[in-house]
Amino acid sequence: MQQNIQQHRVVVIGAGYTGASAAGRLARRLRSEDVSITLVNAEPDFVERVRLHQLAVGQDLRPRPFDEMFAGTGVRLKLAKVTGVDVDRRTISVTGTNGAGEPEDLEYDTLVYALGSAWNTQDVPGATEHAHEIAGRDGALRLRERLAALAPGAPVVVVGGGLTGVEAATELAETRPDLDVSLAARGALGDWLSPKGAGHLRKVFTDLRITTHEHAEVTAVHADRVTTTEGDIPAAVTIWTTGFAVHPIARATALETAGNGQIVVDSTMRSTSHPDVYAIGDAALVAGPGGRPLRMSCASGVPTAWQAADAIAARLTGAKLPTISARYFNQCVSLGRKEGLIQYVTADDRAVSAALTGRVAALYKELVCKGAAWGVANPTMGLPTRRRRVTADRTRATATAPAAAAEAA
Repeated sequence: MQQNIQQHRVVVIGAGYTGASAAGRLARRLRSEDVSITLVNAEPDFVERVRLHQLAVGQDLRPRPFDEMFAGTGVRLKLAKVTGVDVDRRTISVTGTNGAGEPEDLEYDTLVYALGSAWNTQDVPGATEHAHEIAGRDGALRLRERLAALAPGAPVVVVGGGLTGVEAATELAETRPDLDVSLAARGALGDWLSPKGAGHLRKVFTDLRITTHEHAEVTAVHADRVTTTEGDIPAAVTIWTTGFAVHPIARATALETAGNGQIVVDSTMRSTSHPDVYAIGDAALVAGPGGRPLRMSCASGVPTAWQAADAIAARLTGAKLPTISARYFNQCVSLGRKEGLIQYVTADDRAVSAALTGRVAALYKELVCKGAAWGVANPTMGLPTRRRRVTADRTRATATAPAAAAEAA
């Protein structure tokens, strides 16, 4: 007869694409009588981060409440803001959202750290005070309000020539053709793309009348302009999209972190210093093909969530550890609602000559976005229905770091 055992407490902090995916996948792999799964997030709804440029320019996104998404799964949502992690005491410090509620500590046996990232100002003077960001929903909504108040002809500058900057500039120019939209890039426009991809990007920018300031590194942001190495550019609104910085909480813990604050993990997404902690998505330093770190993105993050969830389930149930080979296939770029670009890449994310463009590419990107959101909203679909039992001697995490390293090897 199965002896009565205390539930193993899994706490997932952060409910973006990776955290929500990991919580749902764990619920499908393990029995609720053996494991409690708590998902901690500051917002009650899932945020489609890859669509925040659409939200910012005035489009409405479909609401996705977590209480509906996880109904019947056994995942418990804790609506709170994470303020600290004590990996020695195995506790998470949280407070209520909007200043409500008393501070409290949550105990865990296994922690899945998925706090993700936010915008990165690169310490450019004036960026924090005068620029807008679209790395989070609050920032996108503030930008939405500001853009709605602009008069025709007002200049808007998007800073950053990467995927986010390109998507923001084209979405804005298509939605608000009355504005004077420009983009400032440190290098050449689309310099990461193949010749075909870069050529199509330039064509779309021309068609949308977006002015491009190439090889123009922004050195300061002011209320009415940005200063670059090539001179000043007028800006009633500046949108900052120069990359992401990881959440600072991990660096303040005893976890082993890289120079940029990402948590160092093994091939199963388990912390190399604390084997009861798993890090996924933007929060984790994950080696990809050729040993190159995976870039911060939804495409990189979701496979790490699957790997962590499956590894946790395997270790708790005594099953064989799964392995995945993280690699890239393409970069999907929306260029407004009517145009798109699918740049095919090598396993380590370098552009090849092949690229899909035009309306077909826009539909392809839309399907990718819908598929990612569907996967989070339906975390228990498409997986085996069998939930394995947790073995009694695994109900509390007891592995040491050397033992964990040996197991992962």
